[in-house]
Amino acid sequence: MGLSAGIVGLPNVGKSTIFNALTSGKAQSANYPFCTIDPNTGIVPVPDPRLKVINRYIQTDKILPATIEILDIAGLVRGASKGEGLGNQFLGNIRQVDAVLHVVRCFEDEDVVHVEGSVSPLRDVETIEMELMLADMESIEKRIKRIGKMTDPDSKAEKAALAKASALLDEGHWLERCDLTEREVELISPLFLLSMKPVLFIANVHEDDLAGEHPHVKELREHAAKVGEGMVVISGKIESELADMDPEEAAELLGEMGMEEPGLHALTREAYRLLGLQSYFTAGEKEIRAWTIHKGDKAPRAAGVIHTDFEKGFIRAEVYTLQDLQEYESEAEIRNRGLLRQEGKEYVVQDGDIMHFKFNV
Repeated sequence: MGLSAGIVGLPNVGKSTIFNALTSGKAQSANYPFCTIDPNTGIVPVPDPRLKVINRYIQTDKILPATIEILDIAGLVRGASKGEGLGNQFLGNIRQVDAVLHVVRCFEDEDVVHVEGSVSPLRDVETIEMELMLADMESIEKRIKRIGKMTDPDSKAEKAALAKASALLDEGHWLERCDLTEREVELISPLFLLSMKPVLFIANVHEDDLAGEHPHVKELREHAAKVGEGMVVISGKIESELADMDPEEAAELLGEMGMEEPGLHALTREAYRLLGLQSYFTAGEKEIRAWTIHKGDKAPRAAGVIHTDFEKGFIRAEVYTLQDLQEYESEAEIRNRGLLRQEGKEYVVQDGDIMHFKFNV
C-alpha cells in the first residue's frame, strides 16, 4: 500500500533520535523483519498483539506484521519556505508523505541547546506549521498563475477552490482542519499541499516524566485537543536505549519503569490509525500475515492488496474472527460448526478479520 509518514521538527528536539530508534531497534527486529531504505527512510512494523494470539492456534515460524514507511525529514528552521537551511529539500521530501509526525520538545535541559533559545512547545509548533503553510501559499500562487486566464468551468472551479485555500492559509489556518467541501479537496489535492496532511504531535519528554506531567506537555496536549489532532508522549532518550537492547534486556528495563511496551509501539499504531488504516489477517502453516487496508474497504479491494489478480477474479471471501479462533481453537473446528462466513463483493472488511479468498483468473 506504500503509505508513509514524515517526522518533522526543529533541530535538537530529538527527531532523529526517535527516527533512529524506530528504524533500528534490536528488540523489534528480533520479532519482525524491518529495513532502512536509505539514511532517511525506514520501513517500520506496526506492533499487533493479535498476531501472537493467532500463532497460539495456528503454528508457523513466519509472522509478518503490517508496516508503514517513515521518513526523517531534514531539520526545519524559521525561513525554510524561503530556502533557509535545507528548506527546499525538506519541502520536497515532505510533499511525498501521507501524514506528518511532529516532534515537539517538552523538556528542559541546559546541555541541549534550543534553536530558538528557550523551550516553548506552542511557539515551536507555530514555527513549523507557519513554514509549511507559507510553502503551500507559494504552490497555490504558482498554480493560479499557470491556470491564468482559462475560463472553462473546471479551471474556474479550481481557481475558486485555490483562492479559498489561500485565504484560509493567509489567516493562519492549517487546511486539513478547515471546512472544505469534497469537491474543493479534490480540486486542490493534485498540489500535494503540506497543510492538507493530518498531524500527530509527539511530545518528547525527559526520562523522569514518562507520564507527561510537565506543564510543557499539558500545553501541547491542550493544543492537540483544540485542533483535533492526536498526540503521543515518549522519551526519545529511553526509546533510544531500548532500541539498542536485546529483547530480554528491553523487557527488564520496561518492567523497572512500569511500562508495558516501548512508547514507539504506541506511536506506530497511532500513525497507522491517523492514516485511516486497519489490518486483516491471513493465517496458515506457511505464514501469519497482517495486510493493510483503508477503513471501509470492501472484500475485493482487500484481496487486491495480496495480488491484483485476486481483486480482478474475486469470487468470495471466507471469513472468521479472532474470537471464533479463541473459542473453537482451530479453523477446522470453525468450519465444522458452519461458522466460516461466506462473504461477497459488497462485504466491508472489519479490522482483525481472518480471511481466505476464492478467485478465478
